[in-house]
Amino acid sequence: MTTSAASSSEPSRNDKTALTNVRIFDGRQLQAPGTVVIDGDRLGTDPAGARVVDGGGAILLPGLIDAHVHVSGAEDLRRLCEYGVTTALDMAAWPPALVDSLRNMPGLTDIRSAGILAISAGGTHATMRGMPEDSIVTGPADAERFVVARVAEGSDYIKVVADRPGAEGLDQPTLNALVAAAHAHRKAVVAHAADSGAYAMAQEAGADIITHVPMDQALDAEAVARMVADERVTVPTLTMMEAIVEKAGNMAPAYGPARAGVTALYQAGVPVLAGTDANRTPGSPANVPHGMSLHHELELLVDAGLTTVDALRAATGLPALHFGLADRGVIEPGLRADLVLIDGDPVADIRATRHLQRIWCGGVEHGPAQG
Repeated sequence: MTTSAASSSEPSRNDKTALTNVRIFDGRQLQAPGTVVIDGDRLGTDPAGARVVDGGGAILLPGLIDAHVHVSGAEDLRRLCEYGVTTALDMAAWPPALVDSLRNMPGLTDIRSAGILAISAGGTHATMRGMPEDSIVTGPADAERFVVARVAEGSDYIKVVADRPGAEGLDQPTLNALVAAAHAHRKAVVAHAADSGAYAMAQEAGADIITHVPMDQALDAEAVARMVADERVTVPTLTMMEAIVEKAGNMAPAYGPARAGVTALYQAGVPVLAGTDANRTPGSPANVPHGMSLHHELELLVDAGLTTVDALRAATGLPALHFGLADRGVIEPGLRADLVLIDGDPVADIRATRHLQRIWCGGVEHGPAQG
């Protein structure tokens, strides 16, 4: 392949670049070789005067989107970018000043964030080190206070934790009130639900997106049908579920129910988004590496029954659609210049997404992670 780009992982910037002889994944199939123009931080149309990079017939994907991460510093953004993850949807980070400092960092992975998440004083999340006091919602009457505070801090959506019934987590009336308050303020709600009881509570509350998938038992037909009827979205984070099993050893819950739940949801037509729960959080059930884990998540989704095309859409167009990111997720002029050039055909073998050649985050070019 002929290219004038640097081979190191250091970013470089050219105001206009023409990527020639690249095959574009359009969300359904790979197109015939063509040209894509990067003009500043956007995708353009006019290659005149551009630096030319010959793609040699390689595959060009939209920048990947991880629909469930936790960020704790700029290093997380760098690692995500090095693995082609150009947008990260953070599901809990604090203090607000940290989140603000990580937004709109030129040339690095772009984030959206829930900020501080909603928990109860007696739930499992309350025992995690460093959990902010403002996370605790004391009851239905406290829901409006919590949501107003998050809106004032700039949270892009509201994150709530549903624990299994009787686990001293947020009770059903409080979850209901949180979702109602969020919707009144025009914010979508993402609900953490890792077992069947919590999943049912999240559904009853009307959460828009449910992250994780039950490990205690596979979702039953009624739960799946309700996801379809209510037009809900799932971010199953199979990578995290697998990591929990591996970390716990003989004391672990089974991975099989989680995999079966994804299969059932997908076969029923529920939108499945790729998310990993990547984090460096002390006290987390498992620390999942940023960036590289999304490629593993795509493989686990395919193993659970998704086609390779739908797995790719789960990390590009679908999260952009369901999180309201209208300027990314596909390759079209005028959109954000988030691109991934890979060697191999991910439609034939999803593992090809690991073969990264070049990454562009907001028009800034990076080499892939080394090793």
